[in-house]
Amino acid sequence: MDKDLQKRYDALKAKVKHRADEFADLMDFVETKTAWLTAPASTRFHLCREHGLLEHSVNVAETLLRLKDTLYPLIDDESCVIVALLHDLGKAGSPNGLLYMKNEPTERQRRAGYGPSFPYSYNKELTYLSVPIRSLYLALPFITLSEDEAQAIAYHDGQYVEDNRSAANNERPLTLLLHYADNWCGFIVEDQQGE
Repeated sequence: MDKDLQKRYDALKAKVKHRADEFADLMDFVETKTAWLTAPASTRFHLCREHGLLEHSVNVAETLLRLKDTLYPLIDDESCVIVALLHDLGKAGSPNGLLYMKNEPTERQRRAGYGPSFPYSYNKELTYLSVPIRSLYLALPFITLSEDEAQAIAYHDGQYVEDNRSAANNERPLTLLLHYADNWCGFIVEDQQGE
């Protein structure tokens, strides 16, 4: 992993002080038992590369902190860091397997010197859980979340996802800010990096 990314990640983790022990246990679990540190952020779009999920999560956390400072400073930094780092945790898979698996090129692609059409594919062998639900499933045995934090993680994709219609017009400020930070990073920050 790139040293700058590691430094940014460590600085964010250091902001979690009130739930430091719980958070450290969670991070130890996801860093050693899942693909959290190596998984891509997507199967073919933003940061579709090794360490992409971590980079995306760090980008979202940093962006969320800037947004909340400007728009809603009542939210504490710890909540922002926790929800931003955990919002896509489900993409790390589980101790039972990866969620995103590397594709191999077809024989024809290999003969022509090409890679696979799509670098990663979804692992259909894992029990289906949406990414936010898998994120909560992985996190909740280790860390206590407020209702606002749980809502932010569960509904961070906003109204782009059919399942989220039930939360329409009931989003808390943290949910709205996380949704915007996630989109800003995926569509603007990471897209400008050539992804």
